[in-house]
Amino acid sequence: MEEQRKTRRTGAIVLIILIALAIAGILRWQVYRDRTGTANGRLGREWSKLELILNQIESNYVDSVNVEDFIEKTLPYIMEELDPHSIYLSPEELRSADEELRGNIEGIGIVFNVPQDTATVINVVVGGPSEKMGLQPGDKIIKVDTQTIAGVGLPQDSIVSLLKGPKGTKVDVWVKRYGESDSICFSIIRDKIPVHSVDVAYMADSITGYIKLSRFSMTSYAEVLGSIADLMKQGMKQVIFDLRDNTGGYLDQALKITGEFLDENKLIVYTEGTHRERQDFYTKKRGFCYDMPLTVLINEASASSSEIMAGALQDNDRGTIVGRRSYGKGLVQEPVYFSDNSGLRLTVARFYTPLGRSIQKPYGNNTREYAYDLIERYRNGELMQEDSIPKNDSLRYVTPAGKVLYGGGGIIPDVFVPLDTVGVNDLYLRISRQNLPIRFSMDYADRHRKELSSINNLEELEAFFAQTSLMQEFLAYLRKQGIRPVSSQWEECGDILMTQIKAYIGRNTRLEDNGFYPYLGKIDNVLQKALEVLYVPLITELPESGFVLAPIGSNLDE
Repeated sequence: MEEQRKTRRTGAIVLIILIALAIAGILRWQVYRDRTGTANGRLGREWSKLELILNQIESNYVDSVNVEDFIEKTLPYIMEELDPHSIYLSPEELRSADEELRGNIEGIGIVFNVPQDTATVINVVVGGPSEKMGLQPGDKIIKVDTQTIAGVGLPQDSIVSLLKGPKGTKVDVWVKRYGESDSICFSIIRDKIPVHSVDVAYMADSITGYIKLSRFSMTSYAEVLGSIADLMKQGMKQVIFDLRDNTGGYLDQALKITGEFLDENKLIVYTEGTHRERQDFYTKKRGFCYDMPLTVLINEASASSSEIMAGALQDNDRGTIVGRRSYGKGLVQEPVYFSDNSGLRLTVARFYTPLGRSIQKPYGNNTREYAYDLIERYRNGELMQEDSIPKNDSLRYVTPAGKVLYGGGGIIPDVFVPLDTVGVNDLYLRISRQNLPIRFSMDYADRHRKELSSINNLEELEAFFAQTSLMQEFLAYLRKQGIRPVSSQWEECGDILMTQIKAYIGRNTRLEDNGFYPYLGKIDNVLQKALEVLYVPLITELPESGFVLAPIGSNLDE
């Protein structure tokens, strides 16, 4: 009996796949026919066979078949058989995907997935309502207002509907956080999700500008140009461009931004696929910052357009790439839109750096292995030791200036910086897991709202902190939470925690992110290494006698 049930279930799955393949074939054929203006040839005959199968099922199958329902359920699985980045998007998913880059979102500002029937936060939008309240990647959402959403089989689009809503409305989000026994409730006021892609642009010292780009959106190029202009007015002579955690976006924006750091007629990237001829993308003019000293920051979450930019600069011997090996997403997705407002993101080609390095890491047929690649990097020590980065001698490339680079997936930085674990002890982990720095900062900001609202710049913010007993107040707050720090452990992590708290409080002023990132930069080992790299050429050019190296980040003009 069980065997019969298995046979029927297998037969149903095959039927679903056949129907979906038929529809997908018809839709693809429609796209092809529209593009080429022909219905002849081998392709047409293949699609005719699939169409015949569908007609036979509709006309002769023993039971009635909800074709549309089958397609919606099956197409995502079919796309998974192609590559990790070819996807089918329902009308709702497609609209959400477009909204993220176009900036028409009102909600709580998170990216989540639903593995094993539980919505898990993948990322929080920088500056959005959720980040400000302390929601973190890895948090598992168990309840929205009074409705339980974990373990009840609620579709992802239904969860989205619960979380989204008009600006100004409140939603209670209950989460389970790793290492915590009790659930945590976040009362979040929905807002228009920030549309800017430049998180922050400020002077790291008297001559060094810092620009952090979170994504390549429709407005990124204009935002970056505006940031460069503002920083140059403040005396910028060299720049740090931060692409860490930037997962990509619009290719045209990446090409324009990259071009501002290159000379004219320089190859940025090229694409090529089985059905796509090679297409080269060159700079059209000399960039505004083509000769400005430059470092670019990347990490394991830098992907797609971020890798295009980093790879182009590296291959053209421009600047220095600092950080850890990038994600390795080098597949070109072409959008295909259907009449019901659903669509595909179909991989049609690969991205290659100017020297011919493929950005895409291997994926094979094991989607699980591909998805857990970053975890594997942590396990094998790649995030901590440069020697653990895989380098294939058969994929060895040399730049015109003689720099040795490697292909095989992702961009390997010129200067490796390990994951920073300094100060991460048991006390730090306990405090962080309970989200106490953010919770304390929010409470502190509420109690000092009047003073903080009058602060207009970093100097005033720092002067405010100098007049407070911030550390003593936080230690008292910890004691109320049942935590009594041991002095030896506090000496290891106290400065880090207090710097984080200052950053969170700074974000609660009118400075917003301009009061946040400058503080985090003080404890950011990648940023500090980038500053060090930028000043190395200055050291070599100065005379040997009478030279005293200034501390990193100090004012060299003084």
